[in-house]
Amino acid sequence: MTAVKRIVDGDGHIIEELDAIAKFIPSPYKEGPINEGKIFPPLDHLHQHNQVTTSAELSGRSFNQGPAEWDNFLAYTGIDTTVVYPTLALSYGRIVSVDWAIAATRAYNDWLYETYLARSPKFRGMGLIPGQHVESAVQELRRIVEDLGMHGAMLPAMGFDVHPGANTYWPIFEEANRLGCTIAYHGGAHSGIGLDRMNRYAPVHAMGHPIEIMLALSSVVFNGLLERYPNVRHVFLEGGVGWIFMALERFDRSHVTHPEYDAYKQWGPQIEDTISDYIKKHIDEGRIFFGIEGDEALLPVAVDEVGHQPFVYSSDFPHEVSNEMCKEEIQEVLANEALSDEAKEGILHGNSEQLYNLAPVQV
Repeated sequence: MTAVKRIVDGDGHIIEELDAIAKFIPSPYKEGPINEGKIFPPLDHLHQHNQVTTSAELSGRSFNQGPAEWDNFLAYTGIDTTVVYPTLALSYGRIVSVDWAIAATRAYNDWLYETYLARSPKFRGMGLIPGQHVESAVQELRRIVEDLGMHGAMLPAMGFDVHPGANTYWPIFEEANRLGCTIAYHGGAHSGIGLDRMNRYAPVHAMGHPIEIMLALSSVVFNGLLERYPNVRHVFLEGGVGWIFMALERFDRSHVTHPEYDAYKQWGPQIEDTISDYIKKHIDEGRIFFGIEGDEALLPVAVDEVGHQPFVYSSDFPHEVSNEMCKEEIQEVLANEALSDEAKEGILHGNSEQLYNLAPVQV
């Protein structure tokens, strides 16, 4: 079995301590009573209202894993560094009040820094920015990168009011371009994409993430963000690899059969471009990355198609996966004879280091 230098988890998750986050709520909200249970809206009715038991729960592990449990998980799996994302706050794009969106995201970022990032260099952070008010989002992106040392921000894959690549949000990408940081797209709030009335939960879980991040990828590509803001790295998380083939095939076909005339040549791929080649070009230039969990049967095929460079190992701990599953998925990558040693090094640490601009952790 191949040995690798280290392992970087490109997409772990913290479980928010809402009472602790409430203590970081800024003025004027902190002067009044704060309903801790309503800091973030619910993801949707699909997650909360079913009787599904996850693999993690079946393994006997509690869902409420904090910093100490994360330390144990990292030691058990041999992961050196994890880049952490929210859980409850995956829904933050659904916050209605502009003022509250600004207050809640700032509080989350301060809490994340104090609770995880200041605890150990093994924890790296991606913050939240209030896209409900673009000027404030730009200011918060600057603060979390320059003052808190985070590696960028997570946007809801479905966007805020509109899709993430809309010109409404271009000032955010302009600042990200200046900072040379990462913008991540993460699903989780699955309402409004055709799954609301499904009568079984497994297909909701199976389709929700890849549909959402494919929408985000299309928005980034076809709105020209990759060329307009070349210093920004984009990562599309928790969809596996299968959706990538669909995106390349369908984008190519529809770009040929439904060409859009771009008089000002500002919207991304031009009529003469092949979309799959366009995407591969930006993969090769280090602007597009995809989160994978290690057990995808099509991973070697995807590596043959686009190279290993965009694929970033992601534990998804402590969500539905058990500790044992995560360790096994790492071992599956290491034992996969269809992957070269170079690909394994890239998937398990090198690509994440490039994506997040990480230096190896010294502990």
